[in-house]
Amino acid sequence: MKIKKTEYKKIKSYRTKDGSVIRELMHPDVFPDLKQSLAEAAVPVGGETMLHRHLRSDEIYHITQGQGMMVLENERIEVVPGDTVHIPSGTPHKIQNTGGTPLKILCFCCPPYIHNDTEII
Repeated sequence: MKIKKTEYKKIKSYRTKDGSVIRELMHPDVFPDLKQSLAEAAVPVGGETMLHRHLRSDEIYHITQGQGMMVLENERIEVVPGDTVHIPSGTPHKIQNTGGTPLKILCFCCPPYIHNDTEII
């Protein structure tokens, strides 16, 4: 077995199509045999992502910091640290930071996140 490990401070962040800033913590771009990806997304105070969907990937959001309002299709739900939300592929969604600190989210995608799987609505 080959150990797969990354170091947070060495991972550069980038802006995704939906407007969030993410760090890919585990991704097949680094470990080609992975069949999923894990990233940390950050939404600044007062910020929000664009309404979008992923055509192939299911996502799981786990809130680690801040508070927000999530839109899933026609539903709105409040999220706080410790909350975990499943987003089935094809589901329109976005998240807004409604708190006074950056909103941080662990995002698990299967199959792994790729830009061209994101459709802005």
